[in-house]
Amino acid sequence: MNTIKNTMKIFILITLSVILSKCSPASDTVNPTLKQTLPVAVNEVDFWLTKGNQTIILQKQTSILSFGTAYNNYATIEVDDSHIFQTVDGFGYTLTGGSAQVINQLNAQKRQELLQELFGANDNSIAISYLRISIGASDMNAAPFTYDDLPSGQTDVNLENFSLAPDKSDLIQMLKEILAINPKIKIMAAPWSAPIWMKDNNNFVGGSLKPQYYGVYAQYFVKYIQKMKAEGITIDAITPQNEPLHPGNNPSMLMLALQQADFIKNHLGPAFQTANLTTKIVVYDHNCNKPEYPMAVLNDGLAYPFIDGSAFHLYEGDISALSTVHNAFPNKNLYFTEQYTSSTGSFEGDLKWHVKNVIIGSMRNWSKTALEWNLANNASFGPNTSGGCTTCKGAITINSNDSFTRNVAYYIIAHASKFVPAGSVRIASNLSGNLNNVAFKTPSGKKVLIVENDGNTSEIFNIKYNGNWMITSLEAGSVGTYIW
Repeated sequence: MNTIKNTMKIFILITLSVILSKCSPASDTVNPTLKQTLPVAVNEVDFWLTKGNQTIILQKQTSILSFGTAYNNYATIEVDDSHIFQTVDGFGYTLTGGSAQVINQLNAQKRQELLQELFGANDNSIAISYLRISIGASDMNAAPFTYDDLPSGQTDVNLENFSLAPDKSDLIQMLKEILAINPKIKIMAAPWSAPIWMKDNNNFVGGSLKPQYYGVYAQYFVKYIQKMKAEGITIDAITPQNEPLHPGNNPSMLMLALQQADFIKNHLGPAFQTANLTTKIVVYDHNCNKPEYPMAVLNDGLAYPFIDGSAFHLYEGDISALSTVHNAFPNKNLYFTEQYTSSTGSFEGDLKWHVKNVIIGSMRNWSKTALEWNLANNASFGPNTSGGCTTCKGAITINSNDSFTRNVAYYIIAHASKFVPAGSVRIASNLSGNLNNVAFKTPSGKKVLIVENDGNTSEIFNIKYNGNWMITSLEAGSVGTYIW
């Protein structure tokens, strides 16, 4: 009996070995031609993904992406770095006084962790490279103020009362810490209102700058830039007025195009020149529905030499307005400086719209920057002035002294700022169906492609570069950043 069992065991083992030898090609039995054509799985493209349903948010994918030449019928985005457009100054937010105030409510360790994550260059940082700040208060401060506020009826034409004191403890101190983390970060500044004694309605809300104070207000800008420089903070650019056609905010000030041209050519430009300031003067700083405003200012032959470019928001109009201005004045720069995400918005809806318009749209229309609105606020979407924005959701919500939440605006900017440093240039890439995209070449020579699937279904597509292509896919409402 044992002999029979042993014989059967031997028979089974032999049979199994024959079967396995036929199913599993050993190295010495593989067809030599097949052996040579088997691809080696080497990743050539890093892929970071955010899905609209938040199941994946700004995560590096482990899939192997390699370029090849195997033909397929999928849609193709071709990247061409032989065609170069504008140089990028950076991606970021407005660091409002309220943003600085709430971030300062974090304990020392948590606060430092957040600043390093936002502005650092570590693996877990998003490397913000551009900030916008307000000259005096914005509507996302607890209360309105300027740097030269006086009792009613008094004036200060020599600006002897000028002081940065209202911003010293929060905003200015935080800017110093940010500059210690990233000394190359660029800063644009804009006023929401002139001191009210310079205005025709003596009020923070609305009104216009009195013509007799144009010269004094120009010196107000000069003094601001010089005082900030004394604090170690370089102001790269200013706009004469935030949202000059929106006098209903608190604070705010109406400044029509002809008034802005007059202010720049006869006062602000010459004042900067006399003071040897190299800070850029950028006009407009309002919605895309009125490209005729910056064009009117730029059409003034005496104002034109003092102007670096124009700035835009997108609460009204179409992002293509930037190209309208570029085509008319190709030697002047363009900046996208503000768009807020609402407390009533959805993550998926805001991710799609903002990446499509603020990131991809502004860059494809010649902008040097793409900035979301306020960097941070509290769980009640404050602080804000009376009459200021009560539904503006910061990129970060400060929940307590040791807790914060990253919101959709964090990921909107991070998909660009983390991978496209200042000094990168936009390069050519074609639009393909629902796949909105923009491409860059970084100073180190890397190529970066940001793609947003604006459709309702998943899409498989090619990314083609230098005669080769690779296959990838994005679900509906997802955003991918590809780096090679």
